[in-house]
Amino acid sequence: MTATSERDYGLDDDYEWARPPDGGWISDDLDELPNLPRRTELLYASLVFASAQTVYHSLTVGLLERALVEQAPHAFDVYRSFSLTLDRRNRLEPDVLVARAGADLGPKGTRLLPDDVCLVAEDSAERDRDAKTRKYAAAGIVHFWRVEEEDALPVVHTYALDPATRAYAPTGIFHNRLKLTVPFPVDIDLSTLEPRR
Repeated sequence: MTATSERDYGLDDDYEWARPPDGGWISDDLDELPNLPRRTELLYASLVFASAQTVYHSLTVGLLERALVEQAPHAFDVYRSFSLTLDRRNRLEPDVLVARAGADLGPKGTRLLPDDVCLVAEDSAERDRDAKTRKYAAAGIVHFWRVEEEDALPVVHTYALDPATRAYAPTGIFHNRLKLTVPFPVDIDLSTLEPRR
């Protein structure tokens, strides 16, 4: 394939891409639109499709999820890549989130609401550092973790919501070990990231 040739995705001439309605999509559309790729998000009323995930990403998210499941008190549930409706025009799928146990999952059991969520963790991509971070803060999610890769290991940047500014304030950067007291006591060895054999 040359740089000027068109890619062949196996779509026939009659294929029609989903066309957004006037004003863009709304969060409930994600439950109704047919043939959406897995992990489709809604950001600023536009559909966002997740890119292919790396082994590092999968291992990192798995490590955080397992540790949080083991350490979270019974008053909390841990979700991986689960939909969070921030408002009518924004519905994201954080890599890991922690919500109060028994939270409302919506009429189809497909999404959480911000009032039930105390922690969101994202293995970082460019939009996670900017747009998503601002959206989580505006929705009132109290704790946010942004995970960056450094020397093939996760480094966790932690933030807490400043209620006066409705923005996140940094609370720490953790290499090798993540040890916190909020939203509950957490102690995660970040240096153990490796594939299971």
